[in-house]
Amino acid sequence: MLLFNRWQSKTAFLMAMGMTATAFVPLLISTPAIANSPSFEIAQLFPDSRDDEYRGSSGGVVPRGTIIPVTYDRGKKIIVSPEETADITLTVAEDVESESGRIAIPAGSRIEGELRPTDRGTQFVAQNLILEDRDRGYPIEATSREITDTEIIDEKSNPDILRGAVIGAAAGAVLGEIFGGIDLGEVLAGAGVGVLGEVLLRGRKQKEVEVVVIRPDTDLDLRLEEDFVASRSGNDDYRDSDYRRNRDSDYRRREDN
Repeated sequence: MLLFNRWQSKTAFLMAMGMTATAFVPLLISTPAIANSPSFEIAQLFPDSRDDEYRGSSGGVVPRGTIIPVTYDRGKKIIVSPEETADITLTVAEDVESESGRIAIPAGSRIEGELRPTDRGTQFVAQNLILEDRDRGYPIEATSREITDTEIIDEKSNPDILRGAVIGAAAGAVLGEIFGGIDLGEVLAGAGVGVLGEVLLRGRKQKEVEVVVIRPDTDLDLRLEEDFVASRSGNDDYRDSDYRRNRDSDYRRREDN
């Protein structure tokens, strides 16, 4: 009887230990998952700050009046006739920040537009901005100052004035007549190739032409005429009208407070 009681006590003890161990195993297995949860949340709460600084939730808003420094890679000078329209592409020289301090227009972005005649000379009018890290273009309203630096070129002029210059098609037609077979270098694409040159020379006793001389390093920095908004997070449906609606809503909230 005594032996039976001892065996029964041992059996009960072993069973109790087994039940305790079985209950403890799931706790051990679940521990790594609990330990890993905080690190996952931290990764979500603190994304790479450099990536966020560059992209942001959007490119942000660059306000009207912002100056965009640009360069022109194809020549040191551009020469056009006063009546000429010519297509050119400029390159953004420095990062341009939004109102929030994020980079909205990175250096290296391209701005496409036209040199257009004005009452006293010519002016660059921007039409399209292609961001440095994107293939698509965004409409942009920006202009250079009016450029009024003109020169009279005739048969006695030194052809060196054209050295390093990119020449508009109309101006090139006239200059070709003045200087004969001289190599005028690169000629810009534009409307009325050769035709405007013939008109300018028609009826003249002396072959000469007035041209507008543009020096891109000093003449072509652009001023935004309207706020510029561009999505940088793939939300290409974000439009300027959305920005204005959100901005007006923010203004009303501030007034209410």
